Amino acid sequence: MTLFNKYYPIGSAAFHELVNTQVQAALKEDIGSGDLTALLVPEKQQVNATITARETAIICGIDWVNACFNLIDTSVQLEWLIHEGDRVQPGQLLCRISGPARSLLSAERCALNFLQTLSATATETHQYVDAVAGTGAQILDTRKTIPHLRLAQKYAVTVGGGHNQRLALYDGILIKENHIAAAGSIANVMQQAFALNTGKSIQIEVETLEQLKLALEAGATSILLDNFSNDLLREAVNINQQAGKKATLEASGGITLDNVRAVALTGVDRISIGSLTKNIRAIDLSMRVDELVHANIR
Repeated sequence: MTLFNKYYPIGSAAFHELVNTQVQAALKEDIGSGDLTALLVPEKQQVNATITARETAIICGIDWVNACFNLIDTSVQLEWLIHEGDRVQPGQLLCRISGPARSLLSAERCALNFLQTLSATATETHQYVDAVAGTGAQILDTRKTIPHLRLAQKYAVTVGGGHNQRLALYDGILIKENHIAAAGSIANVMQQAFALNTGKSIQIEVETLEQLKLALEAGATSILLDNFSNDLLREAVNINQQAGKKATLEASGGITLDNVRAVALTGVDRISIGSLTKNIRAIDLSMRVDELVHANIR
């Protein structure tokens, strides 16, 4: 079970509340006091629309799209021709939508924003997961997310086959260099972390092999290896094995699709990648109403 599903099981009340809260904020941001352009369309005009993929992607965000339309108008009907997590190809029809023209036009930008953004994260994650297939290493996200979309992006990572780092500061302890400096030493900061007895995960970030050894001596069971070269990663794995494999080792920093498999082959257990959620490029999707109105309304 991923951390996201621990807190927000798919289909649960908590999951639906999360989706609705994020969609309501997006609709308020976009529509505000009212959609002035939609007033140009006859009030009772009914239309059909479609959403189509323009590039290969892993689709994610169907619940967010449904909420965008239904929170504006419950009479809008959506028929999805694919499932969450499906791989789609350019030109593939994803969804048919029918309902009042004004409602569809008011919801389309927010709906596409969610679908394009979450599909981008799922697609990027899936590429990394494919790249390390067979190595035993897991791909993880970080807290480098789009403001107010963290939980949605964390969900998208799981749709792409990845795993979640802690969801937020409340969800686990990650001891970084400044925490170590403020506490005085690795031994001191680990002792303080254990004393909190939070029941949450405790991970410490190290920058050298000497710090790794000190962390293992202090009882660390999860260690993040920050910006280690592949040679140093292999040495870290050996040190951990010689200590009785006391800790789960996670590589982070400078990871790309070009080098991720080589990193995984060093023997680390996990690889965390900020670009899964930070540097994404929205997937190109199109919505057309009655073949006359283009989706990419600015």
